[in-house]
Amino acid sequence: MHGIPILRDLVILVAIAVPVVLLASRFNIPSLVGFLLTGVVIGPSALGLVSQPDSVNGLAEVGSVLLLFAIGLELSLSQVAKMGATVLRGGLAQMLATVAIFGGAWKLLGAPTNTAILYGVLVALSSTAIILKVYASRGELDSAHGRIAVAVLLFQDLCVVPLMLLLPILAGTGEGGGAVLRGIGITAVVTACIIGLGRFVIPWILARIVHLRNNELFTLTVLAIGLGAAYVTQVFGLSLALGAFLAGLLIAESEYGLQALSDVLPFRDTFSGIFFTSVGMLMDVRFFASHALAIIGFALAIVLGKTIINYGVVRFVKRSQRVGLVAGIGLAQVGEFSFVLAASAVGFGLLRPEEYQLFLGAAILTMMAAPFLTNASSDIADWAFRFRAMPTMEFATREARAVRPLQDHVIVVGYGLNGRNVARALRKANIQYAVIESNGQVVRQARLDREPVFFGDGTRGEVLERVGIKRARVVVFCLASINDERRAVSVARHLSDKLHIVCRTRYVSEITELQRVGADEVVPEEFETSLEIFARVLRKYGVPDEKIRDTADTARRDHYEMLRERGATNTPVDGILGR
Repeated sequence: MHGIPILRDLVILVAIAVPVVLLASRFNIPSLVGFLLTGVVIGPSALGLVSQPDSVNGLAEVGSVLLLFAIGLELSLSQVAKMGATVLRGGLAQMLATVAIFGGAWKLLGAPTNTAILYGVLVALSSTAIILKVYASRGELDSAHGRIAVAVLLFQDLCVVPLMLLLPILAGTGEGGGAVLRGIGITAVVTACIIGLGRFVIPWILARIVHLRNNELFTLTVLAIGLGAAYVTQVFGLSLALGAFLAGLLIAESEYGLQALSDVLPFRDTFSGIFFTSVGMLMDVRFFASHALAIIGFALAIVLGKTIINYGVVRFVKRSQRVGLVAGIGLAQVGEFSFVLAASAVGFGLLRPEEYQLFLGAAILTMMAAPFLTNASSDIADWAFRFRAMPTMEFATREARAVRPLQDHVIVVGYGLNGRNVARALRKANIQYAVIESNGQVVRQARLDREPVFFGDGTRGEVLERVGIKRARVVVFCLASINDERRAVSVARHLSDKLHIVCRTRYVSEITELQRVGADEVVPEEFETSLEIFARVLRKYGVPDEKIRDTADTARRDHYEMLRERGATNTPVDGILGR
């Protein structure tokens, strides 16, 4: 019978969450805002429908574990390894700067030194769950601002354990700085062991399970690995979410990562809803009503202060102004781990109950605002820098400067894998081109390779004009963010009606929209892959290469309609096979 209250609370939680989230969806409000509001409404200080919030908190912790496990599956270890220097430099700079500025401000307001440091720590953490979920839904995890945000969030997550060990020291009950150093050492050793063993053991286990051809067993094994890694980190006093995140990264490195992700996503969405609902339950509505101005003012100070700090950090790691502001806004909320630290701080006597509620109310407001601010961050950055010229606009080589007035050339925006391949082909064809890239590290490497590269934001008109867009014949956009692609195409078309615009996209659904804003050709990665497979199959049936090329060209001219519409595929294929 002990499980009945938990079941009752869950039924109430889900029953109220369904219409709230439905209304949120109807008015285009992010679902996590609906979950937070649900928690506030059914919490002990409002309707009091949930009698045992602690029981829901246990499920919420499982939800945060599954959420970060799925996030790890979407990233992969190799992507994180590439960000190593950025994680250390950017994450450390962000943490120290935020603690110093907000802690110093709290000290000036008369708070004791230990409490001031605590507030700085609580504000420094951002929400991995919210931001990565928003970036993933917008297809921006691999964008310039997405990568820097992931790097900072990863460093923050790794700092959670040392910060937990810092609390008793601030309270005057700890063992001193040695405890913090010991915690950092334990975190490093356990993380290294999980990664080292996991890279060999996890693929071996999954390979054996796959051979059994049992989907249920595969799903159970994937969940067991994620929860098992979380349990291991907890045994050593580390964060549950850290272990789950590492397990997700390791599984994503294997050939089974995509299937694992599809199996975990339904669990992630369900339990993350419970997690955000439980956060909303913590708010004392009566306290909020009586201290609304102070709470709202604190929330605004957090958002503005963190945006400015994060902007400075992103500029410090050599990213563009626009990337700095977009990432700064994205990281401008309080994170879920801050609630854990704040609750522990109350137990240590570092925070009084009213101070805890003040922080809690402001933190929840920043989390509610985060999806809206993140979605609007690109437009805010465009508005903020609309009158400002981009700095550091220079070609990579002396030879490139000599041919500054380019004519009838190609502009390549984005120097990732696709951009590099386009540049390589243009160089071999002896066609003049210029590259625009907003990642300072990538620009430096391209300069070493003697590429004609500009440092700047290729979605901005003044940058495109600096590389002669009105004299160019073609511009090729190879950007990771679909929002950046749309904006860039629209700006380029506004600057030149005669320009031929080619845009690469990962998403089939974006073809029509990109063409609407001005793209002449949109190359969807999955359709081009399908055409290549199609060509290889037809060759096995003895179809001449010329007919295969004609069919592929027809598909491209028709904007891939033969692949997009079910009934349109029979006629071209039958014709090419001579039926």
